[in-house]
Amino acid sequence: MSVSVSVSDPLPGFAGFAMALREAGLPCDAHRVQAYLGAVERLDVAMPTQLYWAGRLTLCADPDDLPRYDEAFERWFDATPPKAGQTRLREPKRARIASLTASRGSGESEGDPDEVKTAASETEVLRHRDLGELTLAEREHLRELFAVLRPAPPRRRSLRRRPARRGRLDPARTLRAMLAGGGEPVRLAYRQRTMRPRRVVLLIDVSGSMSPYADALLRFAHVLVRAAPTTTEVFTLGTRLTRVSRQLRQRDPERAMLAAGSAVPDFAGGTRLGETVRIFLDRWGQRGLARQSVVVVCSDGWERGDPGLLGEQLARLRRLAHAVLWVNPHAGRDGYAPVQSGIAAALPHLDRLLAGHSLATLEDLLVEIRDA
Repeated sequence: MSVSVSVSDPLPGFAGFAMALREAGLPCDAHRVQAYLGAVERLDVAMPTQLYWAGRLTLCADPDDLPRYDEAFERWFDATPPKAGQTRLREPKRARIASLTASRGSGESEGDPDEVKTAASETEVLRHRDLGELTLAEREHLRELFAVLRPAPPRRRSLRRRPARRGRLDPARTLRAMLAGGGEPVRLAYRQRTMRPRRVVLLIDVSGSMSPYADALLRFAHVLVRAAPTTTEVFTLGTRLTRVSRQLRQRDPERAMLAAGSAVPDFAGGTRLGETVRIFLDRWGQRGLARQSVVVVCSDGWERGDPGLLGEQLARLRRLAHAVLWVNPHAGRDGYAPVQSGIAAALPHLDRLLAGHSLATLEDLLVEIRDA
């Protein structure tokens, strides 16, 4: 048996396997996928038996899931699933993917009980770590966790009504049916408004004070754009306004980040929030992009320009948008108070002020956007 997965960078393939299982009907939610990716980090990915049992123990929730899991495993990895009671997991010769604790630089052996921790617990700790304080290895792991996020876009009722089994009476269709039946009364026809995705607009501050969080926020924006490319718009705020929606529509996250970085000329520069929000409203927002949309501003609130201008533009934005959310990476810290000039001017015009310093808070933001 051979596994057709590259061992140089295998985690995207394993995340894809989890998505294939979800399409097959298995309940592979984000927590199960995180546990699976964490278990894979402790295994030798060249051994099909270990891969099989790692997925079976973390991704299957019911005995009825096993036939579908076996079929998906054989199709995805090109390997025959082991028969019941055939073999027992052998100790891995050497972990192919380094654990987050493997870079401590100590001289202890890999089998030291004090050093061997479950990768699932490491993932849970990483979810609550501050995005601006992550090591290089933790950032690499975080990118894999972004890949398993499944955002649900907000919904709104459409203006047009569609045929339905219940709802408001449709006189035209009912009359046409009566005429077709010779004037005899027939079954009544109904119509009702359907649900459509609501537009989401993200304004991401990429100034110098936000540079530790800018990469993670743009990756978060890429997840939203990939989930709803036609109803999600992304702009960066700095000394100027830049639209990066087209660059973030690329499927590959690294290529999307590279394209967005090339398009933003003022990365890690100054901040003119009031002026850039005014430009957004004049060019795009007033013409329809912000109307009845969920607008998310990601910024720490440091304003070099006139705070009064920012307050005026946020009030203008609030009159257009369905909801205005402000995500501040510092809002999740103990003792935080919104005293910065920009955030103090914007606060009266916001629906919610949210924290955005960790993956867990960004997952909460997905819920806020969905329920807005």
